[in-house]
Amino acid sequence: MGSCIICGTSVDGKICDIHQEDVAFEFRGSSPGQLTSGRYYKGTVDGFAEFGVFVDIGDSVTGLLHESELDGRLENLEWEPGDTVYVQVKNVRDNGNVDLGWSIRQSDREFRGKLIDDPEFDQPKLPEEVETGADDSETAGEESTSTAAPADESAAGEGDNRPQAGDVRARESGSAGQQAGETRAAATGDVETVSTEGADATEEAPLVTVEALGDRVGEVVQLEGTIETARQTSGPTVFELADGTGTVDCAAFEEAGVRAYPDIGEDDVVRLTGEIRERRGELQVETEQLEALEDDEREAVRERMEVALTEKARPDAVELLAADEALSGLTEAFRDAAGEIRRAVFEERPVVVRHGATADGYVAGAAIEHATLPLIREEHTRSDAEYHYFDRRPLEGDVYEMDDATKDVTTMLDNRERHDEQLPLYVFVGVGGTRESLDGLAFLDVYDAPRVVIDTVAEPEITDEVETVVSPDTDPATLTTVDGQLDGPTTAAIAANIAAHVNDDVREELSYLPAASFWEAPPEAYADAASEAGYDVETLAEVRDAVALEAYYQSYEDKRQLIADLLFEGRASDVAGDEARGLASHVSEQFRSKLDTAVETAEANVDHRTVEGVDVAVLDTDAFTHRFDFPSETLLLDELLRRLRDDVDAIVGIGVDDLHLRSEHALDVRDVATQVDEAVPDAGVEAQSSRSQQIAFLAGRRDAVLEATLETLAGQLA
Repeated sequence: MGSCIICGTSVDGKICDIHQEDVAFEFRGSSPGQLTSGRYYKGTVDGFAEFGVFVDIGDSVTGLLHESELDGRLENLEWEPGDTVYVQVKNVRDNGNVDLGWSIRQSDREFRGKLIDDPEFDQPKLPEEVETGADDSETAGEESTSTAAPADESAAGEGDNRPQAGDVRARESGSAGQQAGETRAAATGDVETVSTEGADATEEAPLVTVEALGDRVGEVVQLEGTIETARQTSGPTVFELADGTGTVDCAAFEEAGVRAYPDIGEDDVVRLTGEIRERRGELQVETEQLEALEDDEREAVRERMEVALTEKARPDAVELLAADEALSGLTEAFRDAAGEIRRAVFEERPVVVRHGATADGYVAGAAIEHATLPLIREEHTRSDAEYHYFDRRPLEGDVYEMDDATKDVTTMLDNRERHDEQLPLYVFVGVGGTRESLDGLAFLDVYDAPRVVIDTVAEPEITDEVETVVSPDTDPATLTTVDGQLDGPTTAAIAANIAAHVNDDVREELSYLPAASFWEAPPEAYADAASEAGYDVETLAEVRDAVALEAYYQSYEDKRQLIADLLFEGRASDVAGDEARGLASHVSEQFRSKLDTAVETAEANVDHRTVEGVDVAVLDTDAFTHRFDFPSETLLLDELLRRLRDDVDAIVGIGVDDLHLRSEHALDVRDVATQVDEAVPDAGVEAQSSRSQQIAFLAGRRDAVLEATLETLAGQLA
């Protein structure tokens, strides 16, 4: 019996079943059948095809990483033939074909261990075990950390710039990380000598921050902070230490493959003494002494880290993208929300943006995405960081329901268990502001997942539940359409201003977005800002319509690159001619054609009713719409209201077991639902969404519910 190299559980071999996917395997077999499905293997890019990438695993086996498995577009993949990559073996077919899957980790150091998978062994072995049993050779000399001389290591470092297992790195919060550098190899006797010197150094070494290490190369210093990760390599133990100003990897050597400071682990608050080294432009700390802090010392360090990180993350106030009285008093709220997003990036915490599948929702979510991705690229070196640390997940509806929350919780717990990810920061944009979302938001809080709500309305119950809320209003009765208010700021206008606080470098690219989210003429200030950015009224409408159409299809997908193409690669207003019409113009034509056809059909089948002097247009959406094709019922009713508002006081779109209300007058959908429920108590009437003004009922009482709804509307609008 052995023990798992990650958790220490007794197992037959070196790794338990739970942590199989946390280890990188090096394959030394000769046939596909010797691979183990589910494991992650080190490979080499062999070549590209239209449908994927061929990857060599070992010397004799090649598998296919199909484009459907990639975390992005095939043409955007930065791999070259001969590059070292990491892939997961998904399946080995009977004919010997190997199906590969994507790995978010693309270097040894990102895995929690490394094992050699050789069919000659009964179980995978550690690299040093394999090399120790081999004849003396150049390869064995290079792999054996415990016997390598410093001069040999220096020579090897000059000849090979690729990161190796046990490499360490340093990076400042908010600045780009670099590839890992080498760690120092030392004999056991050297460690004892350094440890003795470190005891003296503890009294003399100055206490510094990570961001100040660059000015102290060659000095012995003290650092105080939290251990974010502790991983064992075939050589030293590598501790990742964060102090609020940055993060640095610190190598501690006991002997090859032996855990140094076994009592120190993740989340421990420590004081570390070590020498700052620089190799290949990379800072690293060679640990001489490491101790866990307790009681008052620990709390003092935590408080200092909290203050430092908060100050670094919280942005300065910036001007609004355009003058808007409704938003002028939200500057501090903008800074709060932007600070939470920036802090998540610095903490290596994933950011998950939830927004509605509408034009307003997509523009709002994309604004935050466009501002955050450059920060992630700057902060993290891994090629897939922008996909790993930022995820935009549209909601089909406009309420964050328990079904959505359950999916999010399941995903975040799985990622924490399998990949040691931190719990994400959830940012709700245009969803989550009304109390229909309260249960879902509260479920996230059970696991202490941080939450930010950005919405045109935020009820007091939401403000009490969520840590950070940005909204100009608290009354859901002011909401008139699912795509934002007819009077007042849209969600996109709020989100774009927050995005400008997240990253002021993209301010100019965000300036036109608020204007593109209005379904009618945008406020003059927003229109002027868009005009200065090169977007006239016609172009704004094209962008909005194109986004609305693409938001409908594959509504659960973020369509990141497509939305970016529509919003940030569109043509300027001074470009003319059919050849320069651009993607947005092309897609908007489809939108307008489909919507016009649907609205014309609806208008022809509207039943005009007058109740107590109130004119109501009733549309049977079950009978006179294509329920599972574009446009959506909400978008159709929004457009129908814009066309009929001079002739009717309200519109009722009624389906099999739900109905939607539309009116230019303020309607309290919850009050309507309550009165209808009193009139038809056996119909199970309840308000489903105050944002899209939706009421649900039992299908068998449809006619009675409709009549009661008309009577209630007459009472409210008369």
